Amino acid sequence: MLFPKKVKHRKWQTQRKSAARRARPDTRGTMIAFGSFALKAASPARVTSNQIEAARKVLTRATARNGKMWIRIFPDRPVTAKPAEVGMGSGKGDPKHYVFEVRPGRVLFELDGVPAEVARAHLRQAGMKLPVRTSIVER
Repeated sequence: MLFPKKVKHRKWQTQRKSAARRARPDTRGTMIAFGSFALKAASPARVTSNQIEAARKVLTRATARNGKMWIRIFPDRPVTAKPAEVGMGSGKGDPKHYVFEVRPGRVLFELDGVPAEVARAHLRQAGMKLPVRTSIVER
């Protein structure tokens, strides 16, 4: 699982964005930078470190020995939660896990060094592990 080694602030503020603002296309990380094939987000969502790890395992199988894979997102946003049956008040909960806020157009994973049909098949499987609608793009 991915998570930051060291953070400046343990807990972040909630950031209540409207659905329209979250659905705006991303401006950074929208082009293929390293590989030949990429998995691109088509909808907004919060992707947890566990979901990134599940997709990474699928893509690692595709690369076998001769391919290369790049993960273009990193979960650095802490999500807090309070224990069950705790009353209101008494502060904010402890960090539970980390997420990355994905907006449409962001490249999530890239592949290179594998045949086109293998890359498409495994990228489609990796997209199934994520809570976002995805599309496969080529250089």
